[in-house]
Amino acid sequence: MRAVVVTRQGNPVTPNIRFQTDWPDLPPPKSGWVNVRALASAFNHMDLWVGMGIPGVNLIYPRVSGCDCCGVVDAVGPGVDTKWVGRRVIVNAATRVPDSSRPGDPPGTTLAPNYELIGEHHNGMFAEFFSIPADNLAAIPESIDVADGAAFGLCALTAYSMMVTKARIVPGQSVLITGIGGGVATAALSISKHFSCPVAVTSRHQWKLDKARSLGADLCVLDSGQDWSKEVRAWTGKRGVDLAVDSSGKATHLNCIKSLARGGCYATPGCTSGPDATTDLARIFWNQLRLLGSTMGSNDEFKEVAALFAAGKLKPVVDQVFPVGDAPKAYARLEAAEQFGKIVLKW
Repeated sequence: MRAVVVTRQGNPVTPNIRFQTDWPDLPPPKSGWVNVRALASAFNHMDLWVGMGIPGVNLIYPRVSGCDCCGVVDAVGPGVDTKWVGRRVIVNAATRVPDSSRPGDPPGTTLAPNYELIGEHHNGMFAEFFSIPADNLAAIPESIDVADGAAFGLCALTAYSMMVTKARIVPGQSVLITGIGGGVATAALSISKHFSCPVAVTSRHQWKLDKARSLGADLCVLDSGQDWSKEVRAWTGKRGVDLAVDSSGKATHLNCIKSLARGGCYATPGCTSGPDATTDLARIFWNQLRLLGSTMGSNDEFKEVAALFAAGKLKPVVDQVFPVGDAPKAYARLEAAEQFGKIVLKW
C-alpha cells in the first residue's frame, strides 16, 4: 500500500521522508480493532519528534508517523459491530495502557491515565490503511470535508480535555493562548469562542496575529521577548485572565503566571521552547493559582468534542492541503513553522 515513510532518524526531518507505494499491507484487524482507509491525514508537532527521535521511546526505522486522520472503516475485527464498515470516521490516536496492580499499591483515585499514541509508539496514519481500536472512533456526517475531519481530532481533544474537563472553563471567563498558529492553540481559540470567552493571543509573527483576530481573538500581542503580562493585565482591567493555555513553555511561562487572576489556572499541553522554565512561586501561592499539565484525552472526551464538531459548533483551522505524493513538501512546511493551523495530506 501507499505510505509516507520516515526512512531514518535525523534532524532535520524532511530529508528523511519518502512517499512509497510498496509499504506492507495490513493484516485483518484483531479483536476489538478496525482497519481504516485514509481519506485525509493531518500533521502534528509529534510527527517531527518521531522523525528526530523521542528520548525514552525505542523507535525502529523505517516507520510511519501520523496521529490524525479522517477515513472510512474498511474492515472490523472480532467483537466489533459490522455497522461500522463503510462509515466515515475521525479517530482518537491515544490508546490507554492498562495499569498493573501490585500488592500494597495506594488507591488510584487521582492517578492520571497512561497513553500510547498511534503514530508515535506504533505505526500511524500517514498510510493508505491503518488499524485502531473501535472504541477510538467517532462517526461524522458525509457532508463534512475530509480535510476538516483530519485536522480536528488530536488537537481538539487535547484542548478540550485541558480546558473543559481539567481547567473547568465556564462561559465568559477570559483566556490567554500563547503561540497562536499551532494546532492546539487554534483549537483552544475555537473552544474559547464557543464558550463566549474573551481571548488574548500571543505570537512572534504579526501575520499570525492578524489571522487570529479574524477568527475572533480580542487582544493580539506581538511577542518580541518583552514582559507582555502588563498588556494582558491592562486588557482585563488589571484583574488578570482566568486561564492561560501555554504550549510554548520556557519562553512564555513566567509571563503567563504574571497574567493570571487570583485563582486562575495555568495549563500546559507541551513545551516547545523548553521545559526548564523560570516561575514565580510567590505569585502561585499568594494568588492561589492552579498549575495543570494535560496530554491528549479519553475516548469519552473525544466523543464529546466530536459531537460538537459534527454539529458544526467547532471547526478546525486548515493551513494547507497537499496531495499525499507531496508529503516531503508538507513536512518541510511543518518543520519551518510556517503554518497557521493544520497541514493536511489528501489520499
